[in-house]
Amino acid sequence: MSQPESISLATALAAKLAENLSDVVLCPGSRNSPLSLALLARPDIRVHVRLDERSASFLALGMARVQQRPVGVMMTSGTAVANCLPAMVEAAHSHTPLVVISADRPERLIGTGASQSIQQQGLFGSYAPTTQLNDITDLGRVEQAFRASAQVHLNVAFDDPLVGESLPEAGPAVARVSPNSHFVDHGELELDLSLNTLVIMGDEAWPVEGLEDVPTIAEPTAPAPYNPVHPLAAGVFAHQQISANDYVVDTKPKQLVVVGHPTLHREVLALMADPEIQVTLLSRTSQFTDPSGNATRRGSSLKVKGEPSREWLKICAAAAELGATAMRETLEVEEHGFTGLHVAAAVTDTLGTGDTLVLGSSNPVRDASLLGMPFDGVDTYAARGVAGIDGTVSQAVGVALATQAAHPAEPRAPRTVALLGDITFLHDINGLQIGPDERRPENLTIVVANDDGGGIFESLEVGAPGLRRDFDRVFGTPHGADLAALCAGYGVAHREVGTLRELIDALLDTTESPAGYQVIEARITRGTRRALHRQLKEKIGL
Repeated sequence: MSQPESISLATALAAKLAENLSDVVLCPGSRNSPLSLALLARPDIRVHVRLDERSASFLALGMARVQQRPVGVMMTSGTAVANCLPAMVEAAHSHTPLVVISADRPERLIGTGASQSIQQQGLFGSYAPTTQLNDITDLGRVEQAFRASAQVHLNVAFDDPLVGESLPEAGPAVARVSPNSHFVDHGELELDLSLNTLVIMGDEAWPVEGLEDVPTIAEPTAPAPYNPVHPLAAGVFAHQQISANDYVVDTKPKQLVVVGHPTLHREVLALMADPEIQVTLLSRTSQFTDPSGNATRRGSSLKVKGEPSREWLKICAAAAELGATAMRETLEVEEHGFTGLHVAAAVTDTLGTGDTLVLGSSNPVRDASLLGMPFDGVDTYAARGVAGIDGTVSQAVGVALATQAAHPAEPRAPRTVALLGDITFLHDINGLQIGPDERRPENLTIVVANDDGGGIFESLEVGAPGLRRDFDRVFGTPHGADLAALCAGYGVAHREVGTLRELIDALLDTTESPAGYQVIEARITRGTRRALHRQLKEKIGL
């Protein structure tokens, strides 16, 4: 029995997608029903079903972060497509491969007032150009789109009738092609390491040959450096000289090498902006991180000569120890209570080799950095492209699913832990939803540091004593949400803790046996956050 043209187009497109994608997140709809049926017929594509396109797109983004190959999200026409814009923006800025496959009305109906029709072509602007597919003769454009960019928008016009009287047949399995590399080579630069050199590694950083022994401030998603320097030490390096044990030492580096996309610490960004320091940027994408415009050189690799002096290595080691000691001593001050930093300390202290960590934006990723991340042997992911809180629950689920899929032969799924603030958690609460027939994380623990509001603002300028009149309403934004009830509504296990010891015990339980899919809610205070950060700076003399 012959199938309608929409099914023939969908079947051929599904085969093309199978060459490039192992996973597609499917959102229910009528206009995309031909492609839904065609994808489900293929044994070589894992289909994940989600109700909300925004969460679905971030789920796909989380999987793509782990796989480092495209993951697709597919939906019906209209505003369903627009819901994918935040994920596509993050994908573009973090250079993570993501494919939006949107169903559309035939072009003759666009602009006529036809139901559920908008102008979908060009919807993602410069973040992902649209590849329009009107019929089966256009399928040659699919591979061109994958070669051209890591962020792809395929807009597929399906005409009526959308389905036939029988399901589409399963096509033969196809060979998966290697993902296209979109790295950019900006060339090799010479670097003299006998000059006092400090390395800054941010998101998208990689181990750079020649920098192995150079003191390095690394953000949590960067590779773990051999010679780490605590980020609090950045303030020490801002001074030309400091006195120590009756000696005066030169502490300001002569040069910085910035690898990837650092964004977390103001003191680090201030070093990058210092006109007295020569700044070299290394990137493997079209983008360089240089907010101040102070960098003088840009490249992708180095040819080094010389080596760091013993004196410089001792200065950096002392500064690193100063920052780490300040952190430990401040956490021990009982007057601060149970804070987000304590939650991050419990999470990082209970990580082990082979674990995966997902960090929410705002406080969690910064707290993890202050507590010594990155760790060797722990894969860490965070949305640092544009540093939004969007879709973080969904991304954590995606990371966990992709991680366990990568280890099918292991007797237990690898452990994934996500650390989120309560606002971030609530912002994507429907990311908890997973249908009864869908793949579920087998070993994912989401730790929510719940201070009933926006704790990060406590330590920012708007949290100053003279600006507090309306602070709680518009920055603190207390919500009073019952996280236990919300988790119960989505069928996700929930556990509440109120002390550091309780949290450590709860996390240690997940190291002994798979956690399944659960949320640990740590009830903390944000009232001491400003004083805690002030004390940290005082301890390192800033």
